[in-house]
Amino acid sequence: MAERRPGALVLADGSVFEGDLMGADGTATGEVVFNTVLSGYQEVITDPSYAGQMIAFTSVHIGNYGVNAVDDESRRPFCRGVIVREVARRHSNHRAEEGLEVFLRRHGVAGITGVDTRRLTRLVRDTGAMPGAIGDDEAELLVAARAEPGTDGVDLVATVTTAEPYVVAPSTGAPDRTIVALDFGIKRTILRHLARLGRVEVVPASTTSDEVLARSPHGVFLSNGPGDPAMVPYAVDTVRDLLGRVPVFGICLGHQLLGRALGGTTVKLPFGHHGGNHPVQDLTTGVIEITSQNHNFAVDADSVAPLARLTHVNLNDGVCEGIEVLDAPAFGVQHHPEAGPGPHDSTYLFDRFADLMARAGGSR
Repeated sequence: MAERRPGALVLADGSVFEGDLMGADGTATGEVVFNTVLSGYQEVITDPSYAGQMIAFTSVHIGNYGVNAVDDESRRPFCRGVIVREVARRHSNHRAEEGLEVFLRRHGVAGITGVDTRRLTRLVRDTGAMPGAIGDDEAELLVAARAEPGTDGVDLVATVTTAEPYVVAPSTGAPDRTIVALDFGIKRTILRHLARLGRVEVVPASTTSDEVLARSPHGVFLSNGPGDPAMVPYAVDTVRDLLGRVPVFGICLGHQLLGRALGGTTVKLPFGHHGGNHPVQDLTTGVIEITSQNHNFAVDADSVAPLARLTHVNLNDGVCEGIEVLDAPAFGVQHHPEAGPGPHDSTYLFDRFADLMARAGGSR
């Protein structure tokens, strides 16, 4: 293992966090957020929803079981950097193919270890997510951090979506059904769940409603993705045109785009929801689920009240976690029911999507 060099994370407010550089060389900038998962760091790092961001893990020991190609959630990491208290110098797991540091270097992702992540998390929690820079010259890092635009006002979906349509074959025993998935930054675990429901045709985020309907789908899935939903107006137009014509299910960014398609508004949360331990109540059943989450924006529930009902709420802060459209077969949730990584409490939502398609004429 190469000798590590001293470095620092510098935030736009001037806060400095010293540590040792790891991963790719050079200065990296991005919006700093924290994630509270205790395991599943590879799935988090390869989640396209982190485009434009640097991830600080609150778990103190990261990398102990290495990484492997099967657990990647996308073709490569889209995050800008990884921040940890302590990275494992040696990994130990029969599934491991390489160590986390090697993985980061191979994909050009910068990182820093030895950081006081407890202090960093408290700062982000109290002041909100903010731009930061990782490197070895503190003066230059401060300038870079203050020049970093963050995730506001940027179309990050265009940087992660697929360039060409592709097909995911149905799982054994799946119904004879076609689902079109709009890729705003879709995760592979989501595709595995959708494949249980039928044949999945994944299309770029810029695909129009006419192009979607030309594929004769039994249902349309709106995927997760990074950044500000207000910066993806073309997707909002597509969703609006699809409502009432085909069953729709959206998660994360897809849920936010559904809200905006109804004429609602979205707001940026102070530091977002990133982790695998968020309590959410399903208001239709009263059941409380522990959920996996990764988002910085949320739907204003009041803004969609005339056209949709609130179905799920975050019990930590009362944020809207789910809506159901009143006059069309469509619903969305803010959390990640595929749980890659995280608890499996919310996987029933894929069955709700299957039921919605069956009621609309698609086979169950």
